[in-house]
Amino acid sequence: MKNITLSADEALIELARETARARKTTLNQLFRNWLTELAGLRERDERLAALLDRLDYVKSGGPFSREDMNER
Repeated sequence: MKNITLSADEALIELARETARARKTTLNQLFRNWLTELAGLRERDERLAALLDRLDYVKSGGPFSREDMNER
């Protein structure tokens, strides 16, 4: 595992440490979780774009009025 150095406001760091303690974890683990989530955003964006491309042929038949949308 590689070490990195970060800079942040002391008050912000203390609030983050309190959050970590409340979650019974460490600030390092919270950061690792956040980094993992951040790294996954690109993959999710790519999967969403691929899904939208596959569904491009779907037409809703709209636009719909408020009455149309509430009709049962």
